[in-house]
Amino acid sequence: MSGRDMVKPLLGHRTIEGDPSITPAAGRTIGVLGSGDFARSLAIRLVCSGFKVVVGSRNPRRKAGLFPSAAEVTLQAEAVKKTDVIFVAVFREHYSTLCDLADVLVGKILVDVSNNTEINHHKESNAEYLASLFPACTVVKGFNVVSAWTLQSGARDGNKQVLICSNNQEAKRTIAEIAQVMGFTPVDMGCMSSASEIENIPLRLLPAWKIPIFLALGLFICFFTYNLIRQVIHPYIREQKNKLYKIPIEVVNTTLPCVAYVMLSLVYLPGVLAACSQLYYGTKYRRFPDWLDQWLQHRKQIGLLSFFCAALHAMYSFCLPMRRSHRYQLIETAVKQAVEKKMNIWVEEEVWRMEIYISVGIIALGLLSLLAITSLPSIANSLNWREFSFIQSTLGFIALVISTLHTLTYGWSRAFDENQYKFYLPPTYTLTLLVPCTVILAKVIFNFPCIQQRLQRIRRGWEKGRYVKFVLPSARGEYSSGETSSNV
Repeated sequence: MSGRDMVKPLLGHRTIEGDPSITPAAGRTIGVLGSGDFARSLAIRLVCSGFKVVVGSRNPRRKAGLFPSAAEVTLQAEAVKKTDVIFVAVFREHYSTLCDLADVLVGKILVDVSNNTEINHHKESNAEYLASLFPACTVVKGFNVVSAWTLQSGARDGNKQVLICSNNQEAKRTIAEIAQVMGFTPVDMGCMSSASEIENIPLRLLPAWKIPIFLALGLFICFFTYNLIRQVIHPYIREQKNKLYKIPIEVVNTTLPCVAYVMLSLVYLPGVLAACSQLYYGTKYRRFPDWLDQWLQHRKQIGLLSFFCAALHAMYSFCLPMRRSHRYQLIETAVKQAVEKKMNIWVEEEVWRMEIYISVGIIALGLLSLLAITSLPSIANSLNWREFSFIQSTLGFIALVISTLHTLTYGWSRAFDENQYKFYLPPTYTLTLLVPCTVILAKVIFNFPCIQQRLQRIRRGWEKGRYVKFVLPSARGEYSSGETSSNV
């Protein structure tokens, strides 16, 4: 990609917000050691941000064509001599090849942008290892969480944060200034001991999603097995009918709404448990158990997975009439009606049940879509706290209530039909109602004035059994102090 195609930096040459002592540095000469993809993307970004770039390569003639024409490509020793700030864009195993430059690197700022292939692959971080090889230099860890694609396309299409750490405060300020001019947001992560944590960040695969994903998979396996027994194994054993064809579509489609419904209720259940804990202990300052604290932190991911399963359920349901088995069943039903000379098979109750069932389901999916959209950082940042809380809390609870109506409408009177109990197992939807109905009932109880007022007082700082000072005026107009329990 040429320099002309680069997107201009978002923040231009403004100083870092909250740190007016840092001044713009566009026009400064920056060195880059390395000629890989990241080095080329970094050189392009620096050139388009107004910096003069000198690239150090062991084969400058062969690599010159890979860099923008505004960047100077020369030998590594020559590049180091022309600048005080050098980005080391080489792998850790190649650090030793730079030892010949130790004399000319004295007093320079080295920016280590490398990453490992595994978390905690080495005892010391790459930046600490580089600092041990060049003790006369100042090493700064940074830009490793930014991809080559982000550097080429500009900060609009990637993560804008650049994590920086070093034992030298002035060096960190210099690199933070460069990152700001490039259109990124520098984040000071402290001293060099934080380098290991920074290097581990790009290697983690969805760390906040592991528990919610395992939870969703566990629920899916449980409900899928339950539905498999009822819909496939039961007719095979009792009626010798082979209904394995139901597994890919029908059994999965029966399982997905169960997972979505239970996952949605699990978003609001920890809030209920937290409120119960505060009411029981009479304080908001008591720490929640670790499992509850983790549960509260994963509510966003649980909610998004609930929406994902609900969306899949809608698509599966939409495709149900397309199946060949469904067509055969329609023809078979029509033939039976013709043989039995049934002219009118309209069942008013079933018609109303399905109409209401589908309508309520569409509304529930629409509310879940709204919750999912507002969970995106770009959307959430455009809302104030009251708006965000109203959508995620109030509308989210309404979505849970409507999903409950959707489930009850589906069941209608099936729970009282003995033919629905296969192997004496109740219909699947009746099991899914347990947790959501518990949450809804608890929410209703919490809205009783006596409980709501007490909970509000606790969340505003009131504590059971705490003594507070008060001042009473005496008969002479003087004031005397005393103590009373906040229980009174």
